[in-house]
Amino acid sequence: MPIATKSDKIELFSEKNTEELAAKFLNKIKSGDIIFLYGEIGVGKTTFVRYLVNKFQKENKLEITEVTSPTFNLLSEYQINQIKINHYDLFRLKSSEEINNLDLFGDSKNSITLIEWPQMIKEKPKNLIELFFEYEKNHQTRSIQIKGLNL
Repeated sequence: MPIATKSDKIELFSEKNTEELAAKFLNKIKSGDIIFLYGEIGVGKTTFVRYLVNKFQKENKLEITEVTSPTFNLLSEYQINQIKINHYDLFRLKSSEEINNLDLFGDSKNSITLIEWPQMIKEKPKNLIELFFEYEKNHQTRSIQIKGLNL
């Protein structure tokens, strides 16, 4: 299981740690939550989302689907019974006007919204949880800080 250090970072030593953290995280979030995922390319944001979505699917006895980065589509949607998971990747967007056109927070009541690369979003929504992924020790390990949710 991931270990919290004194700086409130959770060290992710392996992909298995990421999977365990995603399962624990899933038990704490609810419909209506909006999750911003920050971090460099390749640091583990999409991997975390994949484990989160697949765990949710398993718990609901649904077929496990492939979860990839929606960089080119901007949005991937996963319907899990009454809840829809919206997974956005805003990496390619160049302006806040493009973000406004997406209506990111329009239907958040029956959904969980995950947004990679949220830096250009000017107004932070209610029910926001922020995940900050970082490389540690010359890219050998990773860590995550979570704001807005106590694990």
